[in-house]
Amino acid sequence: MNGEVPGHVAIIMDGNGRWANERGWSRSEGHRVGTENVRRVVRALAERGVRYVTIYAFSTENWERPAAEVRSLMELLGRTIESETAVLNAEGVRIRHLGRLDRLPGSLRDAVERSVDLTRDNTAITLSVAFDYGGREEIVRAARRLVRAGVCAEDITEGMLGSELYTADIPDPDLIIRTAGEMRLSNFLLWQSAYAEYYSTPATWPDFGEEELEKALGEYERRQRRFGRIGAEVPKS
Repeated sequence: MNGEVPGHVAIIMDGNGRWANERGWSRSEGHRVGTENVRRVVRALAERGVRYVTIYAFSTENWERPAAEVRSLMELLGRTIESETAVLNAEGVRIRHLGRLDRLPGSLRDAVERSVDLTRDNTAITLSVAFDYGGREEIVRAARRLVRAGVCAEDITEGMLGSELYTADIPDPDLIIRTAGEMRLSNFLLWQSAYAEYYSTPATWPDFGEEELEKALGEYERRQRRFGRIGAEVPKS
């Protein structure tokens, strides 16, 4: 047992549509309810000493969903930024965006940038929102940036590549939680999750409350993290 609280928790928020379908509601309503759960979970994690939270909100592959659902997700993010940024800022949350901004509607892109700028000096907890994010694309982007900077292939190190990722200024996740019983990473933080502990729960994201969170954190505490080594657990940096 490591008996520690993870410093960085990353969450793949799955099951919004399934949760809504079970109630005869639209998928958009499921996404709305799921979004409302984010602040509750972030607050609960902060109370338990977690310093970094990353949520997977929209992947590069999600553009292939029906146009109406994509449009609804964009509108939902815009409304959420408008309604939640002031509250999160008052609670000391630093908001970061992971992923591309160039494909977002102009008004949404501006709203994201304003929320990031407003909260950049907060220190209570860092909430990174992966929106239009893909792990493979992130790694390719990092490699291209090094090449454009004139770095020779033989000179490229893990540290150099890591410094060009969207997450360059935050630690790798200690725990990745996925809801709705799914058992895959789905192109999320592929580089950063090399030694993360993985936890899957059958609970859908709208149903992921404090009881489910305690189960996930309890399971993490029982894990022995050796980072590929044999013997005693390696201390966290």
